[in-house]
Amino acid sequence: MWQGDCVIVRVSEARVRPERFDDFREMIVSAVREFPGRYAGLVDHEVLAAPPHTLLYVSRWRGEEDLVAYAGEGWGDQPVVLPGEEEYLLGPLQVRHFTVASLD
Repeated sequence: MWQGDCVIVRVSEARVRPERFDDFREMIVSAVREFPGRYAGLVDHEVLAAPPHTLLYVSRWRGEEDLVAYAGEGWGDQPVVLPGEEEYLLGPLQVRHFTVASLD
């Protein structure tokens, strides 16, 4: 499914309780700040906020092997959930993956 030398973009979407949005954003930013040092295959990442409900964690990975090291064998459809995260959320995290299309 995923070709050898492609960058895989992983998008985790959280639907957040509005009254907990700022706290959740701070928790996520703090947690992922250390990821580049922990996961060699992480090319880059960012947290995107669309208050009052939506927060995205977008990460770019060198390949499938690197995603397995981060998210486990079920990386294709299983989100990575941080301890205590569910208390902030309106529902389960959603995760999707994309490959980068060349514009050349």
